[in-house]
Amino acid sequence: MRILGIDPGLNHTGFGVIDVKGDQMTLVTAGCIHIEKDILSNRLGIIHRELARIIEETCPNYAAAEIVFVNINPRSTLLLGQARGAALACAAVHGLDVAEYTPSEIKNAVVGTGRAAKKQVQAMMCRLLNLQGELQPDAADALACAVTCAHAHQLVKLTGAAPAAGQLQKLASHVRKNRRSAWAQLAAARNKGDAR
Repeated sequence: MRILGIDPGLNHTGFGVIDVKGDQMTLVTAGCIHIEKDILSNRLGIIHRELARIIEETCPNYAAAEIVFVNINPRSTLLLGQARGAALACAAVHGLDVAEYTPSEIKNAVVGTGRAAKKQVQAMMCRLLNLQGELQPDAADALACAVTCAHAHQLVKLTGAAPAAGQLQKLASHVRKNRRSAWAQLAAARNKGDAR
């Protein structure tokens, strides 16, 4: 299974593609589409065009994106929603089903807490995908969407039913039964390194 994660934004749209085999996840590609200031329709066109190129190059089976919430500035929320619409439309045009997750569901699925900081998400993506160095924040968020989708598919296989909203935290105990979470493993590895 190959999953495209999308972190839509009008200035920067993150993308991340992973391969999933059993409980193993491997990075295919990740990065950020940088959109220069221009009239809105041109900026949305760039998002659609660049994501189309990525989809055609990587041939994912599924896509996943974060659900946008209203923030303090309604205009910013509206613009972000339009960028998200361009990204989702592109995935749909290419025949991909798009799973959508709240920010707290994504953080729960990859870090173990819905209040995780961006740096924690970045660190976990490097840990879960065995990556060296640091990921761009937008690419890490896109990969986190893809990983959440992978976990949701594992939950479906385990339970035979699609996960309802808010059920993804329970996934960790099903998928990692009798194992420490990846976050605990990262902390243990760091502590071990400090002890040397």
